[in-house]
Amino acid sequence: MALVFTVIRVLLGLFFTLAGAVKLTDQISEDVYKQLRSQFVQFAEVFPLHDLGVQPDPLLYLQVTGWVELLAGLLLAFGPRLLQTLSNLVLSVIMIGALFTLIKLGEPLSMCTPATVCLGLLLLLILRGNGPRGRRDKAD
Repeated sequence: MALVFTVIRVLLGLFFTLAGAVKLTDQISEDVYKQLRSQFVQFAEVFPLHDLGVQPDPLLYLQVTGWVELLAGLLLAFGPRLLQTLSNLVLSVIMIGALFTLIKLGEPLSMCTPATVCLGLLLLLILRGNGPRGRRDKAD
């Protein structure tokens, strides 16, 4: 079962790495990058901290999200256990923010599916993907 969680963790990490890279450059897909730039203008308008007076610049918001996803994805896939856990938590917060943003914009539920699936897998890894550490502690 540990192999299944390892595969999920690595694939999910690589997915976030690619998703972050696409947000940082138009060299991967120019059309997707242009679409993301226009979407992040809308996303900045409903930024979760907007009610507190925080209004991010859409391009900076896109770039910060891209870098965080890229680095956290790499750490989730290939980092040591502590950094995997931390990156998992960071990516979970990003997915919660993505769901908040999509719901606030009134997007159809089908648009929320990717973020929901990613969040579900991240939570699964947090809850069950750490292996039998508790059993080893009892055996020692």
